[in-house]
Amino acid sequence: MTQILSNYSASISELKKSPSSLIEDAGGEAVAILNHNKPSAYLVPSALYEKMMDIIDDYYLAEQVRERLNDGEEGVKVALDELLS
Repeated sequence: MTQILSNYSASISELKKSPSSLIEDAGGEAVAILNHNKPSAYLVPSALYEKMMDIIDDYYLAEQVRERLNDGEEGVKVALDELLS
């Protein structure tokens, strides 16, 4: 059984009829697009997509921070004012 990772779903036929109404009805959440009752795509509103991209970007940035903190080099203390001048 394939897991549907959305609270809302619609068939491809429904998507063809009115994609904007699907987005509106889902209230800003993703909509699973089903083909033969299996998810074939997810329709993601732009605001949610941008939020997802921000989360992914933050994750990769945090990974870089962890790598640099554990690279064996000693850290250097600086004041925030020194960075701004």
